[in-house]
Amino acid sequence: MSKQVSGEQTYVLPEGAQRVIGRDAMRINIAIGYAVANIIKTTLGPKGMDKMLVSDLGDIVITNDGRTVLEEMNVDHPAAKLMVEVAKTQDKEVGDGTTTSVVIAGNLLRKAGELLDQNIHPTVIIKGYELSAKKAEEALAKISEPVLPTDKEILVKIALVSMGSKGIGNDDEKKKIAVLMSEAVMQVAETKNGKTTVDLDLIKIEKKAGGEVLDTELIRGVLVDKEVVHAGMPKSVKDAKILLLDAALEIEKTETDAKIEITSPDKMEAFLHQEEKMMRDMVDKIVAAKTNVVFCQKGIDDLVQHFLAKKGITAIRRVKKSDMEKLARATGAVIASTLEDLKEADLGHAGLVEEKKISGEAMVFVEKCKDPKSVTVFVRGGTDHVVSEVERAVVDARGAVASALQDGKYVVGGGSVEMEISKEIQNYATHIGGREQLAIQAFAEALESIPRALAENAGMDVIDTIVALRTKHKEATGKTVGVDVLNGKVADLKAAGVFEPAKVKKQAIVSATETARLILRIDDIISSRGGRGGMPPGGPGGMGDMGMD
Repeated sequence: MSKQVSGEQTYVLPEGAQRVIGRDAMRINIAIGYAVANIIKTTLGPKGMDKMLVSDLGDIVITNDGRTVLEEMNVDHPAAKLMVEVAKTQDKEVGDGTTTSVVIAGNLLRKAGELLDQNIHPTVIIKGYELSAKKAEEALAKISEPVLPTDKEILVKIALVSMGSKGIGNDDEKKKIAVLMSEAVMQVAETKNGKTTVDLDLIKIEKKAGGEVLDTELIRGVLVDKEVVHAGMPKSVKDAKILLLDAALEIEKTETDAKIEITSPDKMEAFLHQEEKMMRDMVDKIVAAKTNVVFCQKGIDDLVQHFLAKKGITAIRRVKKSDMEKLARATGAVIASTLEDLKEADLGHAGLVEEKKISGEAMVFVEKCKDPKSVTVFVRGGTDHVVSEVERAVVDARGAVASALQDGKYVVGGGSVEMEISKEIQNYATHIGGREQLAIQAFAEALESIPRALAENAGMDVIDTIVALRTKHKEATGKTVGVDVLNGKVADLKAAGVFEPAKVKKQAIVSATETARLILRIDDIISSRGGRGGMPPGGPGGMGDMGMD
């Protein structure tokens, strides 16, 4: 790309570079952002549809999880990548609501495009959106209800709603998983000074194809994907006293290079005898501490395995560090770095340690722990695709319940909260002068995209539904009225128990607003890479690379 300056040709960008400036750049970004939102809009709600994503290698993913769809789509356009970032941020922060955040962001962009056509400056639109987002947070805080770690019934309903769109089976299967996930989060939650914290890493998720979804279980302990090292060791140990060892049960090599010269058979025999004695000493120290199960992060020598088996001690080797830490939290054990000064008090306790064969693969179950602060959800399903979708549902439920507990607030779902906030922002717009008022009204209308999508996916008349919702929300008792997707009507969803964490809604609005603001500030797209990858076919406005690989 070149520019004429004082009769001379000045080269600014390399040959083959492409550039789009001004309103054209904005319109392209808005079109792409809205297109991404439209792609995943159909996955929203219990009546949402699934997407089948096929990779270059022929690998298939069937899901309606917003983040998974966007990641697997492998979008190329930079504006589309920004929309993917919205889903990633939402997933990382609260673990649920990815589709909601992207749909709101896409509709904020579409509304902004309409305002740009009316010659309203992007900075005015951005200012209006920022004022609206702040007002939305205030309105959300006003309609939120408190939830405590003891409110198990509410937490189960929150988990159920988060899994509502996942095609993982019938109502009984979803209810069972919702109960499991609420129990899992409540088990690892810790309350200090009235503030609840949940470390999601302490809820380990293991999956294995086979059985059915109803076989999914909560293990009050840790499932270790390893097997018992020696055939002569007990495969099942009740009232287990567990040693967690971060050291090898082997003869260690010297730190520096060393050479041992053996000049006679007697010395060789003495050397081997000494090695065996050292290994016996290791086992004697383990026995002296009254251990009956050993989890070792490193290797275990064959001879040590033999001695442990003779003593009736079960051992598992090469356990991952993350699993060792979870075992420590679940059993109360102290991870030992040496066998010196090993005491019975350092051991952990579990009601049962058992090796089981699951679909032909051995796994060690450490369960029936007393008040474990680390638990495992063992996900089952008929096929790998089913198991993967159940896992995504479990992750969503885990994030939703944890968000509700940490924030201590929940709201009524089904589009009712978006309609109520939209009404509040519409009222707020009338008190704001200038062109920002139009942007604030546009923000309110963009929030209505959630109940619109729910109604559309349920086969309801979208216009009739939105009109009915607006009418109901003007009434004093209509704050919790939303789209009853299962019955195909507008109804009070508080009575139906459709609850969502307030934190998920807040994060969705914040993420969507920030993304819309970021995209609207772009007035120049410069691609200097040339060829495929820099811009979609047909120039920066093309949609060719929005497809799937």
